[in-house]
Amino acid sequence: MKSIDLRVKGMNCASCVRHVNAALALVAGVAEVSLDLAAGRVRVSGDADAQALIAALQDAGYPAKVEGPALMPEGGKAPGCGGSSCCCH
Repeated sequence: MKSIDLRVKGMNCASCVRHVNAALALVAGVAEVSLDLAAGRVRVSGDADAQALIAALQDAGYPAKVEGPALMPEGGKAPGCGGSSCCCH
């Protein structure tokens, strides 16, 4: 199981947290969602596709982007590894 860390804009209240959770729960492969409202961050565990997560959040009105090397599977390299300067090293 992998984790994807997302920076989510526009989350500023408990209602936003419910909306973000609901949007992510509809994405195939989501096993668990952890939110940090104060930091505007979300960690999604499971086998969900990062682009599907971002699209679901965008549709719900919350622009998001992947943070750091969160797409890196255990013991592997992140998709689209760019060599010695990428996040996998």
